Amino acid sequence: MAPKHLSAVLLAAGAIILALAVPLLAGDPDMLQDFCVADYGSLKGPLRVNGFPCKRPENVTADDFFSNVLSLPGNTGNPVGSAVTAANVEKVPGLNTLGMSMSRVDYAPWGVNPPHTHPRATEIIFVLEGSLDVAFVTTGGNLYAHTVCKGELFVFPRGLVHFQRNNGGAPAVAISAFNSQLPGTQSLAVAMFGSSPPMPTDVLARALQIDGGVVETIKSKFTLKY
Repeated sequence: MAPKHLSAVLLAAGAIILALAVPLLAGDPDMLQDFCVADYGSLKGPLRVNGFPCKRPENVTADDFFSNVLSLPGNTGNPVGSAVTAANVEKVPGLNTLGMSMSRVDYAPWGVNPPHTHPRATEIIFVLEGSLDVAFVTTGGNLYAHTVCKGELFVFPRGLVHFQRNNGGAPAVAISAFNSQLPGTQSLAVAMFGSSPPMPTDVLARALQIDGGVVETIKSKFTLKY
């Protein structure tokens, strides 16, 4: 092969390798140990980066990987009629660095899990009891809605606004799984009307195209966050 042609082939091969390497570098690194059980007691302050410090292996027990936090229903006696019980790294130390967690969601009759996002995880929801109307909205404004019945599931892509609503007169229960040990949840209503310090009323009035007095009335309802 002529030198000029060989150089072109090598350049093309290099470009392909770099293109393949970019998504690999963007993902979470592989674990370098069997586990890294969260050592809550070793924290000296609020700063931590992508997880908790690890317990010494000799101090780890089977209980670090166990929890019954999802066994009991949450209290749905609140304005929205739903309760989310999380089983994340803050509740189950053995989840530290494993990139997964779960939640239980209980719904009163006609209860709603209001529009929210999970900035760090995709969610898959499985209905244990009842029937839910669910939906998510894309960044382009398209709504993808579906009714999910007992034994069925639905996926909410990472970071997109979504909600669930119990569409029946009896309580409903669902289990959610996340590809993050701490997916985070940001409620749209609380973010806009219940932040501390509060978001400027004129900003919200212009964004929502409503009167400032209406904004203040809504803000007053979020003094006690649900």
